[in-house]
Amino acid sequence: MKHSILIILLFFSSMAKATEMLSVNVPDTLAERVKACTICHGAEDKYSRDAYYPRIAGKLEGYLFNQLRHFRDGRRYYQPMAILLENMSDEYLQEIARYFASLNLPYPPPESITLQPSEANLAEKLVYSGDLKRNIPACSACHGEDLMGTAPFVPGLLGLHSTYLIAQLGGWHSGGLIRGKITNCMADIAKELTYEEINAVAKWLATQPVSGKPANQLPPEMAQRCVSIVSENGEAR
Repeated sequence: MKHSILIILLFFSSMAKATEMLSVNVPDTLAERVKACTICHGAEDKYSRDAYYPRIAGKLEGYLFNQLRHFRDGRRYYQPMAILLENMSDEYLQEIARYFASLNLPYPPPESITLQPSEANLAEKLVYSGDLKRNIPACSACHGEDLMGTAPFVPGLLGLHSTYLIAQLGGWHSGGLIRGKITNCMADIAKELTYEEINAVAKWLATQPVSGKPANQLPPEMAQRCVSIVSENGEAR
């Protein structure tokens, strides 16, 4: 009998605590609503360098908005993102993009990777000069001299883990699911790179300190070549 009473008391005590927890007023703010995003991408008030989930705080609003639409509409594939976004409107995605773009958080220190001199030279050549013989433009031609992106749609390349960069470049190169559903100039360029070049560029970028700011606009020749990125309809950005 005493045992039964104890169980009943514990049950009602647990129910009372659960009710108390449910009655806590959670503010209906965007910062609260996007906590589902920060489970993977990191809390808004912290910085991290996760190998597979890129930093989104401080990224260009136009770039974030386009990527959210790509995930929702199946042009960029990652199932958890697709499920999370499937019922969200363009207006709400724009609001989310604007929120994360407004965050000004410190970047983590550069990744500690030892590059061979030949790797570093190869990467720097591709980043700042490209390879005209293979019609490969310099990374800086689109992503800015500071490699911090070009407003409004081209992302920065610094402050990202080498593993993430290799995965994205490799996806474009191979036409895999992660990137293969978006046909644009980045896919065309990546297909011209060797895996040795992809690894060298990714590792070199990951070891660079973050500084500078996004460029204001693409050079005319790159805007023409990458018209799908700068077009207004967003179908292939």
